[in-house]
Amino acid sequence: MSEPAGHGTIPHLLARAAARDPDGTWLRTDDLELTFAGAAAAVGGRAAVLRDRGICAGDLVVLTARTTPQYLLAWLAITSLGAIAVPTNPASTRAEVAGLLAQTAPRLIVTDARLRPLVDGFGADVLDVDDLAGDPAELPTDAAAPDDVAVLIPTSGTTGRSKLVMQTHRAYVMAGEGFPFWMELNSDDRLMTSLPLFHINAPAYSVLGSLACGAGLVLLPRFSASGFLDAARRHGATQFNAIGAMLEILMRQPRRPDDADNPLRLCYTGPSPERDRQLAIERRFGLRIVCGYAMSESPYGLIWAHGTRPFGTLGTLRQHPTRGVVNEARVVDGAGHDVASSEPGELLLRSPAVTPGYWGMPEQTAETITADGWLRTGDLVSRDAGGVYTFIARKKEVLRRRGENLSPAEVEDAIAAHPSVVECAVVGVPSELSDEEIKAFVVTDGPADFVALRAWTAQRLAAFKVPRYWQRLEALPRTPTQRVAKHQLPADRAEDEYDAQQAHASERGATP
Repeated sequence: MSEPAGHGTIPHLLARAAARDPDGTWLRTDDLELTFAGAAAAVGGRAAVLRDRGICAGDLVVLTARTTPQYLLAWLAITSLGAIAVPTNPASTRAEVAGLLAQTAPRLIVTDARLRPLVDGFGADVLDVDDLAGDPAELPTDAAAPDDVAVLIPTSGTTGRSKLVMQTHRAYVMAGEGFPFWMELNSDDRLMTSLPLFHINAPAYSVLGSLACGAGLVLLPRFSASGFLDAARRHGATQFNAIGAMLEILMRQPRRPDDADNPLRLCYTGPSPERDRQLAIERRFGLRIVCGYAMSESPYGLIWAHGTRPFGTLGTLRQHPTRGVVNEARVVDGAGHDVASSEPGELLLRSPAVTPGYWGMPEQTAETITADGWLRTGDLVSRDAGGVYTFIARKKEVLRRRGENLSPAEVEDAIAAHPSVVECAVVGVPSELSDEEIKAFVVTDGPADFVALRAWTAQRLAAFKVPRYWQRLEALPRTPTQRVAKHQLPADRAEDEYDAQQAHASERGATP
């Protein structure tokens, strides 16, 4: 059966937007405006340059993906050729990049002059993102099929072997078509994002969502709390997506009498803030917050249904605006049996947007995706009689800090490589800004030099992975089977011996 119109590939979604409203302004930044047709031609030109460099369907292309128009157009050009984009965090260390390149063996690396030292010397072909800007050309739309892998999304893992989520054109397109429906957006809206292009949120929801409904897209290079509302006013933004502590950081900005005097009407975020806090955010900024749940492994998760305000919950199953029911869920116990209503269990999801698996990791794929297509999310939830889901806890040990997922094992490996460290354990601790802060417990063969340990770790890991809190122990607690008993580690904050943020503030002569 042929693919129904509207459910194809990423370049088809862009081509349809350009045909529907060629002269409408799509992409906005402080430095440029680009129409839908102009964007399609710009992507076509970049695809031609890539094709001349020998890039074709199935090739892997790594991008040091800053949130800029140049990188966004490059991402679209790569996928339009049927090649596979591998966007990576531009704040990565060389050790992290080395691990990614060894794992993927890309045909090409797309970077920029400032980041060139990060990727040089690994033997891969490197192209400056500005050199991709060829003459406008026709957008290729026939090089990819809906079930082809479009993107590898780096998620939690180790510097030696990251976990790369394979996501298809179909998943991205379905997410783009679904997002405006879930959020009640239309062509009069302008979606603003400062979120990274190496995640799924900004590309699938904001970028492709704006193309699907003909809305404008405002691209900010980074999140700046002090300038966020002014950017929304400047560009006429009506909607934005928030992750991690963004909303809390906005609330901690000095109040201004015009805080609510802005064009924003909607914000999408997850997890759901406390009810009273959410209402306070909405009152201050004059907008409505819609909460939801999704993963790199499935952009079709859960969201608050239209007209509902189930505070503190993940909402109900996301479905497609025209295909109807495409997304299923189960809540199961440890034996894989469905649990009764309101009983806790692991959330399983199944839809055409679920990942085919992890690149080059068949065992991890089999652990996560069942033979009949169910995604084991690793998250414990409960479901009420009305089909509303509430998050309880993470089953798998993945920490979330500053909107990023990280593996404690990766951080532990970096710290344990220091000559003075005998062993260590890394855990998440509560943060006043939501998400988690990272704390390291270390056993050393002498007095612990936390400044040196932190500097050592920062040389090997991206900043968001470096622990804020540190404590020395004589020994780590153990289970009877000699595993580290992290649940027995002292949780009292008074036991912290080093707070990197406080130390940094003291060095600047500031109040932490």
